[in-house]
Amino acid sequence: MNASMSRSLILAVTAVGVLVFALGAVANAAPDKKEKASRLLFGKVLDHQDNPLADAIVYLTDTRTRAVKTYIVGKDGTYRFPALSTAIDYEVYAQYKGHKSDTKSLSQFDDRSQVYLDLRIDAR
Repeated sequence: MNASMSRSLILAVTAVGVLVFALGAVANAAPDKKEKASRLLFGKVLDHQDNPLADAIVYLTDTRTRAVKTYIVGKDGTYRFPALSTAIDYEVYAQYKGHKSDTKSLSQFDDRSQVYLDLRIDAR
């Protein structure tokens, strides 16, 4: 093998090594923090006089998949949805004895890790 071929072989092996290293670095790069992060949505279901509405049902909709989670509130009117993705928009509303609150949105661009939302129902 002459010196020119030897140099070409070394350059080719070096180039392949650099390429493999670069691909490995990209594959092992930290995933997008937004995908890994989660947040908590919590609040209360209240009537028009700020009294808690026990046994109201809170509906949380994932706007991407349209999957719905529900939560039946206790005596204190509180609800909570932990471990929600920060990369998805959500819609939330409550129902109580045939009455419904306004629907509120939780945006993926809202960077709070804990979001508190009261849901009001005029259930006179």
